[in-house]
Amino acid sequence: MTTKIAIRNCNKIFGEGDKQVVALQDANLDIAQNEFVTFVGASGCGKSTLLRMIGGLETLSSGDISIGGQSIDGPGIDRAMVFQHYSLYPWLTVRENIRFCRQLKAHTDDRSSADVEAASGRADALLNLMGLSKSAHSYPNQLSGGMQQRVAIARALMGRPEILLMDEPFGALDAQTREVMHDLTCAVHKIERATIVFVTHDVEEAIYLGDRVVLMAPRPGRIDTVFQVPLPEKRDKSMKHSPEFLKMKLEILDRIRETSGMKTDLEQLEKLSALAHG
Repeated sequence: MTTKIAIRNCNKIFGEGDKQVVALQDANLDIAQNEFVTFVGASGCGKSTLLRMIGGLETLSSGDISIGGQSIDGPGIDRAMVFQHYSLYPWLTVRENIRFCRQLKAHTDDRSSADVEAASGRADALLNLMGLSKSAHSYPNQLSGGMQQRVAIARALMGRPEILLMDEPFGALDAQTREVMHDLTCAVHKIERATIVFVTHDVEEAIYLGDRVVLMAPRPGRIDTVFQVPLPEKRDKSMKHSPEFLKMKLEILDRIRETSGMKTDLEQLEKLSALAHG
């Protein structure tokens, strides 16, 4: 498969002297074109830092990240980001929010009416894909959290990015809405064919969405284990109860406990409990 994102010996250090914190150490990973890769791990393992570095929002202390063979030196139109907080413009309607960046670029570039019309068609297609057509003229405060995140995803897709970077986009949603968003994200990946890099704390979410799950470990932040997801490309909720899914979930959870020190803490608690009741 063609490598889309190449991460080579990446390091990120915050602070100086005694206050230095190694957020990411010697990260190496290839992400294929059109692949859906999810990142999980305990807090402080560097997964969001790495995502921001791919997006060009965070500089590297050393190493290199390249897209299609070209080193990243900042944000680019080939990448779009979706965050946990929707950051929609409250004074714009759903349709206007989706079109905002494209409209701004059109004014800057003095684009032709044909380009503007094409952008309008793209916005309508995304409204339909996200199930937002009936809410096109609504304002963000009139929408549920799940619907607002759909608008944010549609806005990110407006410019047809080659890479979609998602940082815990469903973390603030309730369980039922998250499941709906999972299936919608799978559909978006299939239709748009963008390469997706997705950060989450939810192991089940990571397995259900990803082609591969990258487990990161803290202190210092680093890539620990890469799991190939043993599920077919087309996903449905029944797969979450399959032996393969449950086995991988247990393996990942166990490794997270080991790398974060939680397993040792639990063993100590069990020993103390046994002594107390011995």
